[in-house]
Amino acid sequence: MLKTLGGSSRQSLLSLRAALDSKLKDLSHPAAIEFATDLFTVLTVLSSSVGVRRALTDNSRDASSKAELISNLFGKNIGAPAQALMASASSLRWSNPAELADAIERLAVEAEASAAEKNNELEKLEDQLFDFTRVLVANPDLRQALNTSADSDAGKVALLEVVVKGKYATSTLNLLRRVVVLRRGRSIDSTLTTYSHYVSTRRDRLVAHVKSAVVLSDVQRNKLVAALTKQMGKEVHVNIEIDPKVLGGISIRYADDVIDGTISNRLAEAGRALVS
Repeated sequence: MLKTLGGSSRQSLLSLRAALDSKLKDLSHPAAIEFATDLFTVLTVLSSSVGVRRALTDNSRDASSKAELISNLFGKNIGAPAQALMASASSLRWSNPAELADAIERLAVEAEASAAEKNNELEKLEDQLFDFTRVLVANPDLRQALNTSADSDAGKVALLEVVVKGKYATSTLNLLRRVVVLRRGRSIDSTLTTYSHYVSTRRDRLVAHVKSAVVLSDVQRNKLVAALTKQMGKEVHVNIEIDPKVLGGISIRYADDVIDGTISNRLAEAGRALVS
């Protein structure tokens, strides 16, 4: 089951995903894979240490002490993009420390999906993750072997690689290795479902769903597409839905991220404020 982040964490994740897009847009395919690997390295540490999660989300600690902690923990083990993203993450507010790790997991998967996208393999990645779910259903002994805590991580990865050798793209294999060793208390099925959702979300971020009270002119539509493309760092396709109930302004949704600037939303917020 996918986790639902608390209010502060949702806003922080939205900010970090925008930062992730900004860092990824100029990276080559190999550099994007390295970035994803670095984020998974961070996730491994966050998943294994409550103390680190608390230290990085402690609002009483200043930015310099958190930056020093990140440097001491990871040093030269992660590159500048991942260090910068972690510095940004530690400066934001989180509903609880565990949700920082949840956010970094999502960013790591999306970074790997972006690497696949740069290699024109994003759709293939999504399809192959789904294919592996069917492999697990058809082979319960394999599922049990990959779920067990009796074998080492290296042993389970070796088994995985024998099963899928030559069948899957690089990014698919990279993510499946993480599914096996970074389940974070989940079953392999649940972890695979979570990763598949994040990859699908990455694909959806290429499409913006826009609600508007009125039909946009060609000039307005072109300006909107240009602004969204600049923000995302890639070409964005825009689907526009006319909905008189929004009263004015527009609502923009990328996958599960929503920017709501409609009058109806602002009126609803004002109404909630009056009765709170």
